[in-house]
Amino acid sequence: MKHLLSTLAVVAFSATGAAAEDVTIGVSIPAATHGWAGGLNWHAAEAERRLEAQHEGLDIVISAAGSATEQANALEDMVAVQNIDALVILPFESDPLTDPVAQVAASGAFITVVDRGLADPSIQNIYVAGDNVGFGRSAGEYMVDRLGGSGKVVAMRGIPTVIDDQRMQGFEAAIEGSGIELMAAEHANWSRDKAFEVMQDYLTRFPEIDAVWAADDDMALGALEAIREAGREDEMFLVGGGGASAVIKGVADGDASIPATVLYPPSMIATAIDLTVARFMSNGPVEGTFNLASPLITSENAAAFYFPDSPY
Repeated sequence: MKHLLSTLAVVAFSATGAAAEDVTIGVSIPAATHGWAGGLNWHAAEAERRLEAQHEGLDIVISAAGSATEQANALEDMVAVQNIDALVILPFESDPLTDPVAQVAASGAFITVVDRGLADPSIQNIYVAGDNVGFGRSAGEYMVDRLGGSGKVVAMRGIPTVIDDQRMQGFEAAIEGSGIELMAAEHANWSRDKAFEVMQDYLTRFPEIDAVWAADDDMALGALEAIREAGREDEMFLVGGGGASAVIKGVADGDASIPATVLYPPSMIATAIDLTVARFMSNGPVEGTFNLASPLITSENAAAFYFPDSPY
């Protein structure tokens, strides 16, 4: 898969001539209401600047929505006003956006769906997403190894969704059969403030904690704040997830409190836009499902994943 994506990237980036015809690509994403979404918006804008500079006749139109209804309305405008040739969409919610995206597809537009799938996957030509099971598994395997196969850990889940369930399944499968005891796994809603509260509760309930898994870097930062406020940072370490620049910088600098995180890149929106552009700028097929890996980020490889200008 990595080889395939690399090949497609070369095709997309090496097309220096103008397209046979002008191409307009609509990009519809949630507004930057939290850290990961902020990174998503930043990487979408970076991809727009880069690709429009490389391809004459290419117009990328980005729309950020604060609700499913707002996003559906924006799709209508993209078809009626911008007359888009393709749509790249990360749905605000899956079910409410399925029919609106189907209407865009009925107009003849090429459809690329990112991360949160639609209720009817037959609508899409390309699907780009992270490996959520692998996300949890990478964190769990690291904990088993670092703790020598035994220890007491707590977890912080995100919002109750299929994605969250998959991450938890991967984590539990990784620690199964070891001496790792998962004492609690509560939802902190991918929120730094909520994670702070949940971690305070964990610290009160459990006199011994060896490690914390936070299935999002915003939650990891909230948990770390609570741990440091309680003066217990020398007792445990955290493993985060997502790829927040603040966390990756700490990992790169050797912060013992968060020695590792797991990648779930908001830059996947750029991958999706690149692939969609390749549909029009190359003679090679690009349709299909693209599952991006969820590698473990440690001090040894953190520099490769650090985007200091990103808001996430």
